[in-house]
Amino acid sequence: MVLAQTKTDLDLVAHLLRRAGFGADKAEIERYAGKSYDEIIDDLVHPERFSQVEDDLLGRFYPHLAANKDNGAVWNGRWLFRMVNTERPLQEKMALFWHGILATGWTKSEHTPSMVNHIQMLRDNGLANFRTILLELSRDPAMIFWLDNNENHGAAINENYGREILELFSMGIGNYTEDDIKNAARAFTGWTFTQPLPLYPFGHFEAEFVYREDDHDEGEKEFLGHKGNFNGEDIIDIIARQEATARFIARHLYTFFVADEPQVPAWSIQPPQDPDAIQTLVDAWMESDADIGHVVSTMLKSEFFKNARMKRVKSPTEFVANVVKISGDYREVDVGLESFQGTLVAMGQTLMDPPSVEGWHTGKEWIDGGTLTERVNFAVNTLNDASKPGVRNIIEAIRSLDQPRTPEKVVGVVLDHLCRLDVDDETRETLVEHAYDGGDIEFENEEESVQRILRLVTLAVSTREFQFE
Repeated sequence: MVLAQTKTDLDLVAHLLRRAGFGADKAEIERYAGKSYDEIIDDLVHPERFSQVEDDLLGRFYPHLAANKDNGAVWNGRWLFRMVNTERPLQEKMALFWHGILATGWTKSEHTPSMVNHIQMLRDNGLANFRTILLELSRDPAMIFWLDNNENHGAAINENYGREILELFSMGIGNYTEDDIKNAARAFTGWTFTQPLPLYPFGHFEAEFVYREDDHDEGEKEFLGHKGNFNGEDIIDIIARQEATARFIARHLYTFFVADEPQVPAWSIQPPQDPDAIQTLVDAWMESDADIGHVVSTMLKSEFFKNARMKRVKSPTEFVANVVKISGDYREVDVGLESFQGTLVAMGQTLMDPPSVEGWHTGKEWIDGGTLTERVNFAVNTLNDASKPGVRNIIEAIRSLDQPRTPEKVVGVVLDHLCRLDVDDETRETLVEHAYDGGDIEFENEEESVQRILRLVTLAVSTREFQFE
């Protein structure tokens, strides 16, 4: 006898897809909910089971993509297209997660191909063992140039990368010494890249990692209590085995996927708000020998994750991708993707160009009077259009309601289609009161009924709750 497959609660699926992806429309939530929760997680952490986004046709609309030339706005538009359409949502979400921690920017090099390859490296390795992530980062030309490791020579070390791989990328301050920094830097001497042809007019030429043995410091080094003739791989292996590393990355994962925490500079003096949750992730790290996929799976299956609703302010990228998914836009190749760069910049986030090696400050720091206005205007302008596929779905779902189409029912439909938006009682009452203006929606006057629905949708996406996930 074949047992019936256990389905998953729709609200839990919506919560998961907001955190492990970029939200979802009603049909996508229902499709995922046909599986058990553990099966969904297993699929998310194994993205190779699903097809990649077929975006080759974008090159016909955006020649920069076909030629790999220098236009970050187009490449970031392509990334947003992937976020909206991917069957591998956690893969794209992990790339965004690591982009904020292993922060590397376009501003210094002004070489878009290196940044495009850098993001692809994060995408390819985001759920791998932490050793793999750090190794690929250390070989990445964008990072090497960003932190001056091309100027780190056996006869004259440059400590920038040795410092940041410890302070910001793995362990956090207070867990190493200045001598550890110097010896880490010595281990990474000779790790450099080939110089690409000048940016203009040959910006499409790429840089490649090169290890120069003749420029490597072969002397004995002492690092975190270990001695040997270490190379960069040895440093990475030692880092990955440290409980301090597990705790530092666990706190980053908690902040990004579970609930907003204070900014990183405060972590050395301010404990996590949920120490037990962090310890659960540390234990998963240590038992799996730094396997990020295992740690993330443990987190997503935990009760502390399942119960963390409305605890994170959406980043600009998450916000825009979520709105676009709800609207149904860009499910096919279309023009205009490059315009999202300006939208994200106005909200405070420029993909492929974080403000510093610290990445972005997150949580409530995403929100001020100006950025909140940009968010609300973008959501309202995008969804105040009955021709958008996602908005049409809302209208038709309301049309199909059993009579009478009471305001309470109509508000329920709208919230369901906004990735099952969870609002407090006061907000719901306000929405219902607004929906009562004009009585039940009867569609006797089609245009008037549609306009009333659009007003309700735009009011819902203007709420405080829509800024959270």
